[in-house]
Amino acid sequence: MAEEIDLGEFGDGFRRDPHPVYARLRERGAVHRVRLPAPDSYVTWLVVGHEEARAALADPRLAKDSARIGATFLDEELIGKHLLAADPPQHTRLRALVSRAFTARRVAELRPGIERITGDLLDAMLPRGRADLVESLAYPLPLTVICELLGVPERDRPAFRELSGEAVAPSSPQSEHDAFVRLGAYLTELIEDKRCAGPSGDLLDDLIRTTAQDGDRLSPGELRGMAFLLLVAGHETTVNLIGNAVHALLTHPDQLAALRADMSLLDGTVEEALRYEGPVENATFRFAAEPLEIAGTPVARGDAVMIGLTAAGRDPARYPAPDGFDIRRESRGHLAFGHGVHYCLGAPLARLEARTAIRSLLERAPDLALDGPPGEWLPGALMRGMRSLPVRW
Repeated sequence: MAEEIDLGEFGDGFRRDPHPVYARLRERGAVHRVRLPAPDSYVTWLVVGHEEARAALADPRLAKDSARIGATFLDEELIGKHLLAADPPQHTRLRALVSRAFTARRVAELRPGIERITGDLLDAMLPRGRADLVESLAYPLPLTVICELLGVPERDRPAFRELSGEAVAPSSPQSEHDAFVRLGAYLTELIEDKRCAGPSGDLLDDLIRTTAQDGDRLSPGELRGMAFLLLVAGHETTVNLIGNAVHALLTHPDQLAALRADMSLLDGTVEEALRYEGPVENATFRFAAEPLEIAGTPVARGDAVMIGLTAAGRDPARYPAPDGFDIRRESRGHLAFGHGVHYCLGAPLARLEARTAIRSLLERAPDLALDGPPGEWLPGALMRGMRSLPVRW
């Protein structure tokens, strides 16, 4: 049996900056048996090498559907089946139905709305001279976009934000359970209201009414699961992408100056931010559906496997000087949005929102600077982001 490494023993420093720990683990090998810090405290295999992570993300022997090993998890029990908890052919079917209503053209059509929302948020923020960037821009922008896209009423958004935060970065197991219960009840009611109200043209309405050529449709549980995934994953990750990218720029003034001088570097800036400090620290659990080896390490059937996206992004075997933030780096090929059949459906929308937010912020706040240290980093093994980012201009 491999040595079990308790990541909780590294203390709060691991939450603030896990990169040195991942670097030491990589020096010893690409795969390790670890116990995650509280509140998770699960024992899992952790993959920390880039090429090994890329291979594991696409390995069909690593199941996303926990039923293949006789287990069920909280989100599936209380919400329903969704893309991150399904394998082909079920995953193929679900993704095909969702993709019909989430096309590249539809994302492109969102650009004017994203620019309008960004402008409104900056109009409210900039006269104050200083602000928490997370609270004033990074959070409300993607939250508003995804809620408008899916048709969540404005009056429900503050409560939804609170529940979503507890679902992806829970402060305790009980708060996580309560959040999933309330989210499940809310989404059931929202879907039923839309079904009764008739066509509205939003994405959730499209999902309710989408029918494949063979007559296939999403079941009520699948609808609830997909609404949950799109709403939560559709904004929580982008919040962290925007916050982490701006933090990286403000702590690397040479890179900020280069971007201000040449906005054609914006796409590269977003990709480098995704590699350097991506919004998702680890991919959601996979499970060995059969005995296998990952980078020569035996993994027993039923074992949990966590693939380190943050760790992979700093692998020196893939990226020279990986701890440097270089917006001219060729960062494409990073794993921040996953790889293989589970590659993030919302990646084009996240990139569009991040580019819009960063460009608008830098253009309208030429003296933007940090106004103190960032707030605490999010708990748990899933998300990588700050609760607050004080800035001034």
